[in-house]
Amino acid sequence: MRVPWNLSQWQRLEAAARARIERARSEAAAWRQIVRFSRRVLRAFSSSFFLVTRFLPRRQRAQVEVIYASVRFPDEIVDTFPLPPARQIGMLDDWERCYFEALRHQGMRTRVAAGIPWILAGFAEVAAQAAIPPEHYSAFLASMRRDAHPAPFADLRSLIDDYVYGSAIVVGFFLTHVYGHAPQSTMEDALRCARELGIALQLTNFARDTLDDRRRGRLYLPLDMLAAEGLTARDCHDPANEAALRRAVRRLALTADAGYDYARRNLDAFAPDSRAAIGACIEVYRALNRRFLGEGAPPRGRVSLSAAEKFRVLPADKYWRVPLAYAGLL
Repeated sequence: MRVPWNLSQWQRLEAAARARIERARSEAAAWRQIVRFSRRVLRAFSSSFFLVTRFLPRRQRAQVEVIYASVRFPDEIVDTFPLPPARQIGMLDDWERCYFEALRHQGMRTRVAAGIPWILAGFAEVAAQAAIPPEHYSAFLASMRRDAHPAPFADLRSLIDDYVYGSAIVVGFFLTHVYGHAPQSTMEDALRCARELGIALQLTNFARDTLDDRRRGRLYLPLDMLAAEGLTARDCHDPANEAALRRAVRRLALTADAGYDYARRNLDAFAPDSRAAIGACIEVYRALNRRFLGEGAPPRGRVSLSAAEKFRVLPADKYWRVPLAYAGLL
């Protein structure tokens, strides 16, 4: 399991990235530095997503790496920084103000010179190029604020509408604006597919992180799914209820599996040059999700796929990219 970066490490990264960007002699050079540091974040935090993004064309891959950094840091504020909730929310509020300030400036070097964090200087550039609506990032940050004061969700609809929309669906929308839609489809078609895939990915993460989330005082298993197995929110802590908890997790994973099936069937809504990466994402995370559909995935241990298991579900005609990715050449 990865060791999370602490706030000091993020601050050192900020200082290093800012120094490189300030020395950049052009916007193109500044962009290369932002992508370089964003790739460092992605590779450190998500080996699976890092791998599947290697199947994107270079331009889209760079934009996706910057998007990943833009959501990773706010997520870390509420997930790993040992700060009081009021301080976490204050940091998220400041982050959102900086984002809207970044949108008012032209150019990454100008943004950094104005004191905008390098991540937001880059994400504002992606948002402008890909026409990502500003309210989507606000919705994402709203879900992060909810994590600072967690509360249970009555049912799946409440979970999706009140949390997953901001935590995963709009992130899928960010990516869709970068990927683009197929000539025979519309952006609405692609966004619809992104919505179902985003829900599926988030539910799989909930299934995998049940124990870690409970340690943080969070519960993403809907109360009605727990009740169907004779459980309440308090019962999730009792090892005697592990079998019932596993069944509740399985219910969540079944919903996710249907989302992966929808995304697979509608993959051609996206632009052709993005489909290999999106398809690889579907297959890798669906393979992980299916661990929770069987009998052997305890909700009290973090489940992951080995490198070999990931490799087996990747598109065969893209295998050549895998060693290049791990060598840092893609």
